[in-house]
Amino acid sequence: MHFVFMGVSGSGKTSVAERVAEQLGLPFAEADDFHPEANITKMSSGVPLADRDRWPWLRELAGWIAGHEERGEATAMACSALKRTYRDVLRTGAPGVSFLHLHGPTEVIWERIGAREDHFMPPALLRSQMEALQRLGPDEAGVELDVRGDLDSLVAQALEYVSGRLRAPQV
Repeated sequence: MHFVFMGVSGSGKTSVAERVAEQLGLPFAEADDFHPEANITKMSSGVPLADRDRWPWLRELAGWIAGHEERGEATAMACSALKRTYRDVLRTGAPGVSFLHLHGPTEVIWERIGAREDHFMPPALLRSQMEALQRLGPDEAGVELDVRGDLDSLVAQALEYVSGRLRAPQV
């Protein structure tokens, strides 16, 4: 099983994913670390990425998932995965990819992203991410978590979901 913690910038996906991965001993990847320098420069300048910027990045992330799948390892990843087509690329890495969508009101996310000091993505790009966001479809494995809860509550909910999926018989 592979778990992608998804959502717009500032939703808390990295904080929750890191804690879940640590508590369950799962390999963890922060998708932002896989961006080429050109993507980071673009976003740092306040320019949203186009799909053509994302495809190679998403394929590399799917490759990371595939590598762990070959070793029989479950994983956790923090990745925006905003559109269904992006999630489809991530699912090419392994058959058992589930998404934990950290979602909440724009005002809450805006406040969180504005408070961050150590991220290359400026708050101004939140609007473009919210416009691009496609929530999980009914046929997509995953769960939606409300970010209005505190971090400990979000981690507990995520742990319950991930642990349940890891214990479930694989078909």
